[in-house]
Amino acid sequence: MLSIDLALANLVKRDPQLKPYLHEVRLHLERYAAQKRALCGDASGKEKTLSDCANGHMYFGFHRTECGWVYREWLPGADAAWLTGDFNRWTPYSHPMKNIGDGVWEIALDGWDALRHEQCVKLIIGRKGSTFERVPAYIRRTVQDPTTRRLCGQIWEPDEPFVWTDDAFRKQTRRGAPRIYEAHVGMAQEKLGVGTYTEFADSTLAWIAQAGYNTIQLMAIAEHPYYASFGYQVTNFFAPSQWFGTPDELKYLINRAHEMGIAVLLDVVHSHASPNEGEGLHLQDGTDTQYFHAGARGWHPAWETRCFDYGRGEVLHFLLSNLKYWLEEFHFDGFRFDGVTSMLYEDHGLGTAFTDYGQYFSLNTNVDARVYLMLANELIHEVNPAAITIAEDMSGMPGMALPLTAGGIGFDYRLSMGVPDLWIKLIKEVRMEDWNVFLLWHELTGGRPGEGSIGYAESHDQALVGDKTIMFRLADAEMYEGMNRAYHSQIIDSAIDYHKLIRFAVAVLAGGGYLNFMGNEFGHPEWIDFPREGNGWSFHNARRQWSLVHDPFSKFELLANFDRALMAHLDAFNLPGAPKAEPIWLDEQKNLMIFSRAENLYAVNWHPTTSQPHVFIYCGEEGGDYRVTFSTDDPSFGGQGRISVDTVYTAAQTPHGPGFFVYLPCRSALVLEKIEKPKQKKKH
Repeated sequence: MLSIDLALANLVKRDPQLKPYLHEVRLHLERYAAQKRALCGDASGKEKTLSDCANGHMYFGFHRTECGWVYREWLPGADAAWLTGDFNRWTPYSHPMKNIGDGVWEIALDGWDALRHEQCVKLIIGRKGSTFERVPAYIRRTVQDPTTRRLCGQIWEPDEPFVWTDDAFRKQTRRGAPRIYEAHVGMAQEKLGVGTYTEFADSTLAWIAQAGYNTIQLMAIAEHPYYASFGYQVTNFFAPSQWFGTPDELKYLINRAHEMGIAVLLDVVHSHASPNEGEGLHLQDGTDTQYFHAGARGWHPAWETRCFDYGRGEVLHFLLSNLKYWLEEFHFDGFRFDGVTSMLYEDHGLGTAFTDYGQYFSLNTNVDARVYLMLANELIHEVNPAAITIAEDMSGMPGMALPLTAGGIGFDYRLSMGVPDLWIKLIKEVRMEDWNVFLLWHELTGGRPGEGSIGYAESHDQALVGDKTIMFRLADAEMYEGMNRAYHSQIIDSAIDYHKLIRFAVAVLAGGGYLNFMGNEFGHPEWIDFPREGNGWSFHNARRQWSLVHDPFSKFELLANFDRALMAHLDAFNLPGAPKAEPIWLDEQKNLMIFSRAENLYAVNWHPTTSQPHVFIYCGEEGGDYRVTFSTDDPSFGGQGRISVDTVYTAAQTPHGPGFFVYLPCRSALVLEKIEKPKQKKKH
């Protein structure tokens, strides 16, 4: 049972600026407690957990029984309902459903083979004298009609259930800091077409494992009829996308990842839903308000999608059951929640700058959405205590990544969304020699007190058509011919150096985890552009050109080498999960950044042209011997090899304290690790 008073005390102790808003936070916590009671209460008064209650997928939808099948659907606005499909040769009204109360409709089909694996089905709704077809809300598999291209429900009940072999991985209760590889299954291959779950499992997973990432974040998994939506216009929340294969093939992918020691996160979209009528939840029972708000509030003004009514118990039950379903049925290890800012505010964050705390706790705050996210996080960690939850929130809502017991929303991490924007602004508007190291330090190490964050230089957002990746911004048109190892110019050499330097700084300074989008680690050229009418339905930019990184004459391989070494460094010292970095010396005039973390010393020279021959490194009162164990200037990373990895630096007393001097070339960074001297044997 949550103690609200204790939670509020913990919250204000962590962040005193929240003290004027404790009344609002108390109301949010009380609403959460009331919603939980409404969802989990029963006549006996016995307290249930959210996991006990979030079982909509076990009741609604299609289920085999001892003597046949039963199908149930929540359709509060329907006057009549029928089930049709292959099983009855699509006879529209031969199988009526019965209203059993509370808006639930049911039909029982006698016989074990009354419905068969891969048979197509649809729901027919009658309302106010008219009828219309719908796809069942809890359907677990959809297929596209080859003629109409519309989605149709499909029974998925193979004779032989999928056999999981990931018990050992699933039993782990603690894992290191997440190093996340954000990936899209469809474009994870080089062919001009849509990649599959199986291709990803058999090919791309090996690359991810070798690259040193321990977590995958899969995009576009829930069904979405429009491929170019990047998976952000979901129609069928319980159906893995048919674009990439079958549900069992998705299970095969996740099982293979677990066998390699890689966790798999689902990029879940509960912030809005597709407006497609007949395929998804929009107007499913003929009413505007079954799952969504009525009128303008039920529509996202920028995305033209439907907005959930998080205050309605049936909607909460649907969404929470959906999370439990993905966790248990597919063994996902957590979620990245998309569009959290859009959920939390009535204006979806579109008209608010969030310059003071009052803007987080006002009439613009969608309290029901905040409560849903609290319930969702509690449920996820009940089902899997080792699960990871990440919030995509641009507003900076305080408490987002704090536990409920501390008055927070319960996420494990929040995305550091201001960091990619920082690099775009600096590269576009500021000369490299004018980059302010104090600003860099503040942005890369800042954050809400006690809240974990996922640092990243760029994600899929920065790679979309109309935008540019960091490498493209740095190299521009010269990237097309300049990535040959025999080619050198100031532009391309500088671009490669800064591509490494930016990733290095973000990764070693992030305060919880690190994320990279598929292919960006080796500077993948061009943008992402899915097939659409405007590009002639081309797949050219909806793929990853892996052949580039495997070309021994290209510089893409060198960037991949660097990223692999960087991931190994993060793994060796549990970065970014270690305690935060401590600044030693920030020099705005020389563009230098010296700091310590996880017992290592780090030095970065951001200046584009000026090398520093005598950079003093303070190493603490204990002194000792140090050696460079990582250098962005390594020739195998496309560097010039100007930093010695053989030299032993011995601390000496100076007017600045114990330390030593190092040579730090322009556009480079290094890591100094203390050398442990062997203990001398005692003389007897």
